[in-house]
Amino acid sequence: MMRIVAGGFHIESSTFTPYISGTADFTVRRGADLAARYPWIADQRFGEDLEWVPIVHAGALPGGVVDRDFYDAWEAEFLTGIKRELQSPGGVQGVLLDIHGAASVEGMMDAEGQLAVKLRDLVGPDVRISTSMDLHGNVSPDLFESCDLLTCYRTAPHIDSPETRERAAELLVRALRTDQPIYRARVAVPILLPGEKTSTVVEPGKSLYGMIKPLIADYDLWDAAIWMGFPWADQPRCHGVVVVSGQDQAGVRAAAEELGAAFWRAGTDFDFVGPTAPVEDAITEALNSPQAPFFISDTGDNPGAGGYGDSLALLRPLFAAWVAGPKRPSVLFASLFAPDLAPSLELGQEDVFELFQESDPSQPALPFPALVEKVWDDERAGRCAVLSAVTPVNAQLLESAQLGEVPPTFRVIVTEKRMQYATEADFARAGFAEFTDPMTDEPLGVVTVKIGYLEPDLAQASKGWVMALSEGAVNQDLVSLDFRELSHPLLPFDQFAGDPDLSAQLLES
Repeated sequence: MMRIVAGGFHIESSTFTPYISGTADFTVRRGADLAARYPWIADQRFGEDLEWVPIVHAGALPGGVVDRDFYDAWEAEFLTGIKRELQSPGGVQGVLLDIHGAASVEGMMDAEGQLAVKLRDLVGPDVRISTSMDLHGNVSPDLFESCDLLTCYRTAPHIDSPETRERAAELLVRALRTDQPIYRARVAVPILLPGEKTSTVVEPGKSLYGMIKPLIADYDLWDAAIWMGFPWADQPRCHGVVVVSGQDQAGVRAAAEELGAAFWRAGTDFDFVGPTAPVEDAITEALNSPQAPFFISDTGDNPGAGGYGDSLALLRPLFAAWVAGPKRPSVLFASLFAPDLAPSLELGQEDVFELFQESDPSQPALPFPALVEKVWDDERAGRCAVLSAVTPVNAQLLESAQLGEVPPTFRVIVTEKRMQYATEADFARAGFAEFTDPMTDEPLGVVTVKIGYLEPDLAQASKGWVMALSEGAVNQDLVSLDFRELSHPLLPFDQFAGDPDLSAQLLES
């Protein structure tokens, strides 16, 4: 019987937001709860000679730098749990390290790399470590050198996260069942791309990630993976990386360098996955579109990439433009992080609510005269409410409406916790099933989401879409951010006279 321990830490953290991610942001799983994350444990699909021991896993919505006390407590529990299993009669033969790869922790430049070094020191050189990651994670030298196998998602939007965890587990089992050397190669690719340029459903990302399976077959590899890196953390490890593994030493090196060269050649061809526009132009396009629903992405304040979630950079001018007219489709702004306001609201309450930008107190509040249309508790977002605007414009529309008509309105969802409205189910819980206005059963006119590229449900529902290039902690214009610690030279920050060194670092396990 071979024993494998499993667990990890999953968050991507922007170092450009003042938000601190801590205890309230994380879901911590242990024991049977964590085992459910790994369905191959229950059905024994990798064989009955394996015992899987879930330790602890902490995961959170992308956010800010992680509170050091919370991280240290999680790390101590994780490593102590592994130490306990090492001392048990069966010992430990393998570790499944289930991480994101872009955690920023107070006082640490390379959280996952330092974790992997400690893990390797604890388990020794003979225990196999296989790591599952997000393609927007970072593979530092420490992480690469400490883990026998590393793999990551092959899709963005990420629809293959369960498959990636299973692949990492399968690779680990394969490693445990061979007594032959396993080679791994890493190529650092000096490119750092904003998230909305890294989609795998359009070119060049589609073809680049499309190389993986043929490359595995051609070189008889175990795995090949491409990391885009995380663009909103100011750390030397943030850049593109390719990692390839297998038992043919020459093939592993050649495949890694071929994939790294392909990534570099495609570097300047990456572009935004969809239409973009400055904020004012995006608003004009949306309010005048005959298509409904029309989506606007508030890209600079995307909580799904680490944004704070409370920016008014898009909401303020959108509301002003809607009030000024002349076209006023129904608008839903989903959503605004308002930790003090949201819990205080009561159904039917009418007031001029002050919408604050807690992340930047220098910004003036937005007075929002509204009626509290709906209040509910959400498992992820806490106390939530829909604020429906009550303005002279609404009154005029109501007076001019024909019998049975409902005038369009402007609504804002406010949430107690940071939230990203990314699925139809999210909208349904808020009362907007299938992206329709509950008052009219007609499609919402304009839907604003704090997101980058649209997730599948939103993309399928949208009849029009634009990414507003708004300011914020996850600004798509990387060059405008105050980076100080990145490794250089690096695209798009530096010019290259020729090709960089794309030779592979090769290690044997």
